[in-house]
Amino acid sequence: MKTAQLSGSLRANVGKKDASALRNEGLVPCVLYGQGEQTHFAVKQVAIEKIVFSPNVYQIELDIDGKKARAIIRELQQHPTKDTVQHVDFLELSDSKEVRVKLPVRVTGSSRGVMAGGKLMQVFRTLKCQGLPSALPEDITVDISPLRIGHSIRISNLEIPGVKILEPANAVVVAVKMARGAVKGSDADPEDEE
Repeated sequence: MKTAQLSGSLRANVGKKDASALRNEGLVPCVLYGQGEQTHFAVKQVAIEKIVFSPNVYQIELDIDGKKARAIIRELQQHPTKDTVQHVDFLELSDSKEVRVKLPVRVTGSSRGVMAGGKLMQVFRTLKCQGLPSALPEDITVDISPLRIGHSIRISNLEIPGVKILEPANAVVVAVKMARGAVKGSDADPEDEE
């Protein structure tokens, strides 16, 4: 999993007035929990938005007034109209404790079915997974090269060592569907025809 650094400062007071005062200063109120006591702190809005508005999932190395911790974003609150980050909950990671995250799905390769005019349908953009922090990959890579028109890759076809995918096993991740201009016979292998 990719890592990102984030530094913050402890919050003296906790409450609505304090939180709105922080937001006016360009800071975002945050909470770190998971190992022992909760830690209330604030980070710069620009720094947190670079992490949040990214297609990647990050393991964040926090530095809160000298206290270091590894965490992931557990929950995020955004402004309803401006989409600015209002509050972030971080879950502190432990090497011995499994964690649940949503990992992005990346599609690689070029499908024979798509080259024959079929339409690639990616059903899942992210997949809910569970595993130890050290076992979690940056993303789930799906190779679509063998797919022909009418074929699909399901959750049960994906295997990631040390990671359990928490989606239904028969759910389709990517599929190649018949399109109007597609030629069903032309996506067959030249070797198969011989």
